[in-house]
Amino acid sequence: MFFYLSKIFWFFIQPLNLAIFLLLAGLLAVTIGRRRLAGAGSVLAFLILALSAWTSLGAMMLNPLEERFQRPPLPEKVDGIVVLGGGFEGAINLARGGYELNSSGDRMVETAILARRFPTAKVVVSGGTGALFLDGEGDAATAPRLLTALGVAADRMILENKSRNTYENAVFTKELVTPKPGETWLLVTSAFHMPRAKALFDKAGFATVPWPVDYRTSGREGVGLFRDNPADSLQATTMAIREWIGLFAYWLSGRIDQPFPGG
Repeated sequence: MFFYLSKIFWFFIQPLNLAIFLLLAGLLAVTIGRRRLAGAGSVLAFLILALSAWTSLGAMMLNPLEERFQRPPLPEKVDGIVVLGGGFEGAINLARGGYELNSSGDRMVETAILARRFPTAKVVVSGGTGALFLDGEGDAATAPRLLTALGVAADRMILENKSRNTYENAVFTKELVTPKPGETWLLVTSAFHMPRAKALFDKAGFATVPWPVDYRTSGREGVGLFRDNPADSLQATTMAIREWIGLFAYWLSGRIDQPFPGG
């Protein structure tokens, strides 16, 4: 139930969709003669889009998340690497059978680098299909094609293909891997996503070393207008809002112990 409610809530609350719904409400208000209500909806829609696409709001919201876990010195011995899904274009790969990467593809590239650095480490890819409306291939199904092409042997891979969100990533991966005391496992995911991911793996009883990748901010953006192109700024704002809402919702539901987990 949590999964479906979260997906439906996010569909309506993400900035672009919310602005569209506000504009639609404004048009409906005009048809019934509520011009003041229509004007308020239009102004709100404009503010949401302008702040999201034209300002550095998204970067300023993402940066505290990215700074929460610093990448540690690389351990001398690594028993396994867990990479969370989200780095592939699932719909395209389902149709074409390739391994097209999206803007979070650094997760998979870094995993291949780490796998070559630690040739005896197991490589766990955790990620099924988490979309309600779009049909796509889960990352655990796509990843072997890319990783084997980059020199990672197939017999080293453990594929967790049932999870639909980060909570299930942690729970299902722990059940599949059953890590032993004293083992060192790296957790690879986007830097802005690491606080929630690390907290969920800790809660599941799976001790990991955070290895953040896929940084979206330099930390120098500051307050300003047109610091990035509008499409990237809108994407940054959308990701930041989603991550902060996710942290709060997981904390309220008891799935993590703190609203802003840290190292």
